Amino acid sequence: MATGNEVVDVLADNINQSSVSALGVQLPGSSSRPAAVSVHHGEKPEKFNGSNFKRWQQKMLFYLTTLNLARFLTEEAPKLSEGQTDKQAFNAVEAWKHSDFLCRNYVMNGLHDSLYNVYCAIKTAKELWESLDRKYKTEDAGAKKFVVGRFLDYKMVDSKTVIDQVQEIQVILHEIQAEGMILSETFQVASIIEKLPPGWKDFKNYLKHKRKEMNLEELIVRLRIEEDNRGSERRGFNPTTAKANVVEHRHGPKNKKIAKPKLGPKGGVSKNKFQGKCFNRGKMGHRFVDCRFPKKKSYETNMVNDIAQDVSDINLSAMVSEVNLVGSNPKEWWIDTGATRHVCSNKDLFTTFEPIIGEKVFMGNSASSAVEGQGKVLLKMTSGKEPTLNNVLYVPKIRKILVSGSLLNKHGFRMVFESDKVILSKSRMYVGKGYVTDGLFKLNIN
Repeated sequence: MATGNEVVDVLADNINQSSVSALGVQLPGSSSRPAAVSVHHGEKPEKFNGSNFKRWQQKMLFYLTTLNLARFLTEEAPKLSEGQTDKQAFNAVEAWKHSDFLCRNYVMNGLHDSLYNVYCAIKTAKELWESLDRKYKTEDAGAKKFVVGRFLDYKMVDSKTVIDQVQEIQVILHEIQAEGMILSETFQVASIIEKLPPGWKDFKNYLKHKRKEMNLEELIVRLRIEEDNRGSERRGFNPTTAKANVVEHRHGPKNKKIAKPKLGPKGGVSKNKFQGKCFNRGKMGHRFVDCRFPKKKSYETNMVNDIAQDVSDINLSAMVSEVNLVGSNPKEWWIDTGATRHVCSNKDLFTTFEPIIGEKVFMGNSASSAVEGQGKVLLKMTSGKEPTLNNVLYVPKIRKILVSGSLLNKHGFRMVFESDKVILSKSRMYVGKGYVTDGLFKLNIN
């Protein structure tokens, strides 16, 4: 059986000297001078209102540690044995009770008023701490499902910036990991891409089909660049410029009288009679199209010949001659607004290929070349975008690879030609650009 002195020694070892000194109690044989407990109220956590218990618990534990009171959250109250009347042991127990009182009330002051009245009846700091832990740790067990539900239900919208919404998703992902659920970085990247707003559909498809794996930091950099490009494009677009030169101005004095139409014999408006000569029969008073006599074939033939002669005087074959120049780079792509199909002479550029027999492609100078197949071609723009051209004709004799401007326009692409430069975009998303070379626009392709 332990003696009274042994009990005193055990109690003295377990009592915090700073707590005893705070009371001005000096144990026998100790020469230490009384010192007050240093209080750092700057670390005091905000009041707990029933939510985010785990975070509040960690802050409160740190706060009590700075006050040298954290151990009273786990220690049992010391008790004197029956008949023990030693003054040293009594003072030690009283010092422990006072420190426990301080610890308990620091925790109580960290509770919201609505919770203070609930737990004010608990006597010791250990009982109070365990009671809070049992209640709110159990409630936090259901927080895992709640956080996962928030993540699954989160949807990005076009009305907010994408970067801000990505940061909100990152906060939810961090909460999931804080609950002990491990998420790989690949899963996080794929989730953010899948949650991009509807206006980013094309860019989302581009990221999903990208073969090279990205980490989370690289994805955020790409999204930030794309958002900046979209913002600059919206700021640079001025819809009023397209309405220029629409209003016609009337010249002459304002008070000039407008001639009234002459009335016919029956009250109707009479038309002015044609004063020229008909080219069909040479009769006066009517046009060729109004002539009641049969049209002369010789005149129609002459008219067609005259038109053909006039057209031949215009340099319309420049594009065709440029296209058929020998020695052109077989990997350069040129935008042709007059071409009705995409044409490629390099078979190595096709990602899919289907042979074709017996078909020809006709050019502006009436020349034709044999089509030997068709398929898909992937354009690797210098901007990083990789649009796919479908149904590209394989014509080995064509010396320049052509991208049909009309087909691009038909599929939603926007081409802006200015200052010897063409800007290609789709759904307000920048795709690529090109520059004038030898009279044609050449795309910047890797």
